[in-house]
Amino acid sequence: MHSNKYIVTALVRNHAGVLARVASLFGRRAFNIDSLTASATTDAKVSRMSIIVTADEKILEQVMKQVSKLHEVIWIKQLDEEDSYCKELVFVKMSTPDALSRNAIREIAEVYHANVVESVGDTMIVELTEVPSRIDAFLDVISNFETIEICRSGVTAMVK
Repeated sequence: MHSNKYIVTALVRNHAGVLARVASLFGRRAFNIDSLTASATTDAKVSRMSIIVTADEKILEQVMKQVSKLHEVIWIKQLDEEDSYCKELVFVKMSTPDALSRNAIREIAEVYHANVVESVGDTMIVELTEVPSRIDAFLDVISNFETIEICRSGVTAMVK
């Protein structure tokens, strides 16, 4: 079976424990949840969950059907990056011991429309807000540099 990364979004009733119940259904199928965010909506009684999960497509469909049966779930949908609005934020702190490495990182950041938010001494922090696949590509490109720390926010997604 072939596993891919999928973006799933759900509107849920804002009840205690709903996040744990939804996440546990994915976990019971041994899916790796790469990111999970929950956020407010225009209705204080409803929250939006955005999940990136690595899964087999057939099993993902089964889990989504099980999740949709939970009392708190209003609806759940798998999204494609191209057919939705989705963004994620990443901060990357890198070691930049010399001008050559700082310049190279600045050039890569420019290509990806990332921002250098701090460059002090021998470290640099770069910020990128993009679709998850573009962040993955950026992280792959900068993997040749010494990374001190990475912090990803998790995806936020909605249907167009």
